[in-house]
Amino acid sequence: MSEPAEAAGVRAWTDALGLPGLVDVHTHFMPQNVLDKVWAYFDSAGPLTGRPWPITYRAEEERRVELLREFGVIAFTSMLYPHKPGMAGWLNEWAAGFAARTPGCLHTATLFPEPGAAGYVRRALDDGARVFKVHVQVGDFDPNDELLDAVWGLLADSGTPVVIHCGSGPAPGAHTGPGPVAALLARHPRLRLIVAHMGMPEYAEFLDLAERYEGVHLDTTMAFTDFAEELAPFPAGELKRLEALGDRILLGTDFPNIPYPYGHQLHALERLGLGGDWLRAVCHDNAVRLFALSQGIHREAKETS
Repeated sequence: MSEPAEAAGVRAWTDALGLPGLVDVHTHFMPQNVLDKVWAYFDSAGPLTGRPWPITYRAEEERRVELLREFGVIAFTSMLYPHKPGMAGWLNEWAAGFAARTPGCLHTATLFPEPGAAGYVRRALDDGARVFKVHVQVGDFDPNDELLDAVWGLLADSGTPVVIHCGSGPAPGAHTGPGPVAALLARHPRLRLIVAHMGMPEYAEFLDLAERYEGVHLDTTMAFTDFAEELAPFPAGELKRLEALGDRILLGTDFPNIPYPYGHQLHALERLGLGGDWLRAVCHDNAVRLFALSQGIHREAKETS
């Protein structure tokens, strides 16, 4: 399918729901040298993936932004993350610049358990960061590391959402799974955590946490798609809980690092059969409320498309 036809299809899907556009809380933008390494990992079918993973939207940064706008995405993130100490600070500097020059981008930041983490997290918040990304699997760290105690306090006090990859998919890590996150929430119950990938494959356990803590949300990134269902199918018995938690589920896609067209994520959500109100909440309304998005950001993003 050509890109114009694909974009028209995504917009038609959104229009049919009566939405002004989509809010995608899990899209990746990062310095090109870092992104090149991420893409090389996927190209090699690295050990965490273990299967072919073609990058559907391998394009220059400007074109990737244009594509999101053509799809009708009115607000999105620049998910980025360090895999070792000393990276988070300069990644945050890059992300601040990207957000400043990119209408519609929710200023994103990241962190790592290291001395000084509280300092650069506070600076990022002061600079206007609206969402953080934490990747427990790639970073290979316990979110309860004492070096992060002050960081979690800052994020809880500020009410800043944190997208956290903590499920054991696509392969378990030393600190993945619901246990470490449950321990973190017991200590910081006011945290606004967005569990990436619906907590794949521990879907039920992360739904438990969302039921227990009102600040816990889950994003749909890759969940329910054909690609994910082959590896970690969502349990049919959990659909009623998924429906009941409809105000805490957020659209995420992993764009551009997905092995299928963008619209497939939307159709995968639709075929769950949970109805238009659920889809409208997931694809737009919940994120608008969580991030206190104004109509201004909607207009600005649409005017640049």
